Amino acid sequence: MEAVWLGSAFIFGLFAHRMGMPTLIGYLCAGFFIAAITPFLPISDPQTDTLSHIAHAGVLLLLFSVGLKLDVRQIVKPEIAGTGLTHMLFSVLVYAPVIHFAFGKNWDTALLLSSALAFSSTVLAALVLESKQELRAFHGRIAIGILIVQDLIAMGLMSATAGNLPSAWSLGLLLLPLLRPVLFKIMDWCEHDERLILFGLILALVAGGMGFHALGLSGELGALVMGALCAKHDKAGELSKTLWSFKEVFLVGFFLTIGLNGMPTKSDIIFALTMVALLPVQAIVFFVVLTRFKLKSRSAFLSSVTLTNFSEFGLIVAAMAMPEYLVPLALCVAFSFVVSAPLNRYAHPLFDRIEHLLVRFEKPGHHPDEEPVSTGDASTLVMGMGKMGRSAYREVESHGGNVIGFDSDDEKARRLSEKGMSVVYADAEHANFWKSLSIGDLKHVILAMDCPDAALIATRGLREAGFNGVITAHAEHAKHAEKLLKAGADDSHVTVEDAGRGLAASAIDDITKL
Repeated sequence: MEAVWLGSAFIFGLFAHRMGMPTLIGYLCAGFFIAAITPFLPISDPQTDTLSHIAHAGVLLLLFSVGLKLDVRQIVKPEIAGTGLTHMLFSVLVYAPVIHFAFGKNWDTALLLSSALAFSSTVLAALVLESKQELRAFHGRIAIGILIVQDLIAMGLMSATAGNLPSAWSLGLLLLPLLRPVLFKIMDWCEHDERLILFGLILALVAGGMGFHALGLSGELGALVMGALCAKHDKAGELSKTLWSFKEVFLVGFFLTIGLNGMPTKSDIIFALTMVALLPVQAIVFFVVLTRFKLKSRSAFLSSVTLTNFSEFGLIVAAMAMPEYLVPLALCVAFSFVVSAPLNRYAHPLFDRIEHLLVRFEKPGHHPDEEPVSTGDASTLVMGMGKMGRSAYREVESHGGNVIGFDSDDEKARRLSEKGMSVVYADAEHANFWKSLSIGDLKHVILAMDCPDAALIATRGLREAGFNGVITAHAEHAKHAEKLLKAGADDSHVTVEDAGRGLAASAIDDITKL
């Protein structure tokens, strides 16, 4: 059976990728394909315990990784908690009557189904944002924060439908923050090798997954909490990256299990298509509510697009409360992924086309995270304060340059500021940021962002803002470099190639000295 899983997942995943869609959609299709051919195979049940364990591990690792990048303070912000709760209420009010009157379900069933469809997919959103390197961008943090609020509600709903109450010992989890110094010390001891990976797996799967489950709580919540406890450690980003390949492989099993729930009927397909047709309502609600909290139209739009889909948590709720509806809900999730994935891929250019229609929904004033930014009296600006950006910053500073750094991660900006660096929070992908930016005495801009789209937006934004100085940009590959030059950059370096040439030059120097 393992050969069928792997072969089908590879073929359908490769096909989806070649079609310009996320491979996870191919894995969903692989699951349905296996379910279709099962009657012709010498097996009775393709969905074995092994695959279920793999799928569960994938979800736990994903949520653990999300937790590693989580700022708990973000969840309680009005724009996050308020939007999450408001959207769920409106979704139930829209979906429940449609399910009741169009499909003849009683109100109890309609309310349960609409509740299951009110969640957005944490898995898809995290994968999409991670792939675009927008997880720490302002709109990415907003989307993830709302998803976490929804996930907490989903976990409460699952507990209610299951009729299970947490153990009295679960109150001891309130003391978990006291363990943070111990966890930090262990992460220091792990250094940078496989021990760090093993420790991450233990935290996600054992301490989070098994530990919380033993106390009557969701293992998914446990993985998220354990990740959040380690979020402020210097190695949190490194741990997240090292676990990426693990969670990618395990998530293949998760999406396979969705498709393996059975072949859909005609009525299941009609139900799913009807619900997917209502997804624009979901997007509109998100957008309207977020703009009411003074988010600018770009941030509200990008967050809304990320959240316009149905959630795998709905399947978990269905499995516990109404297993007979698992297949149609699985179709809803699959179809929503098919719609959402390409929509997210072209979200930035799509907004550029309709910006003039959306800006009219903005409320006067600025959200605190979208306040106008000034470069002050700095002559050099470094955008993107990762390892490359920090190196560029220090190099300019060492030569006596007056330099300032921008980064879309407010927590990183705060940490670097505390270390004495002149770094401020700024989201380069925000159109209004460029309109309100005060350039001052700026002469040179170094673009060190990892996200190619962000670098292109920054280049165009600088030129449109009237910046006539020099723009030097980092590029991942030659085609990206060409786009940056066309957008207005004066120089674009394919960093990996430059590093290779530098190594070769150093080696040649050493050889000639022999």
